[in-house]
Amino acid sequence: MKLLQVRKGQFVYYQNELHKVYTINPLAKKSVHMYRIKDMEQVTSKAEEITLHRPSHMDAFMFMGQWYTIREDLEPEVDGYILVTKPDPEPMSHYGLNEFEKVEQIEGRTVVTGRQNPIKRKEFVVLQEGRNPEARNIAYQDDSLVSEETLAEDAKLGAKLSRTQEIQPNIGDIYLNLHNGGRSMVVAVMGDDVWLGHGEKLKIEDLLDADHWTLVYVNTEFVL
Repeated sequence: MKLLQVRKGQFVYYQNELHKVYTINPLAKKSVHMYRIKDMEQVTSKAEEITLHRPSHMDAFMFMGQWYTIREDLEPEVDGYILVTKPDPEPMSHYGLNEFEKVEQIEGRTVVTGRQNPIKRKEFVVLQEGRNPEARNIAYQDDSLVSEETLAEDAKLGAKLSRTQEIQPNIGDIYLNLHNGGRSMVVAVMGDDVWLGHGEKLKIEDLLDADHWTLVYVNTEFVL
């Protein structure tokens, strides 16, 4: 791809694996910042090293260690996930292209997500849990290049990420915001409260919410 074609939120292939672009720094040598969708591992690359993929009906992929299938023919359910493919946010809403959102309420043809975003039905597709037998596997651009070892690691990924999320936050740990791609370091922990490097204060239970944050670095030198 050319840099001018790259947009925040796009699904792209990098080194054969499905990623999502979360920011672009045109002044950097590796200007495209993205995370691997299956486990949220962050990487940077040049625009010419990635290939665009537009998610569509019956595509299946891994998100945070779990398989999901895109369904345009299903209706959303409370506690289920949706993928925003045609964002048209209201002024006070905070979501963009290919945002993963968890449904908290359903109000007619609009859902309200866990981040309190009202999203109209025409803006999203439903993420059906599991890999539908008739779905296209888009986790990899070319399945023939995937080793047996990688497939075995993928099979264990859900349990591995679940254990990681159970780790209590400690000073020096780094968490990834799943909605804006930003990383924040824990700089203080007091009681049930956590302070992040950019000044934000959160409850521990909010930081451990797998729908919003994921742990990407564990500081083993400082444990509370």
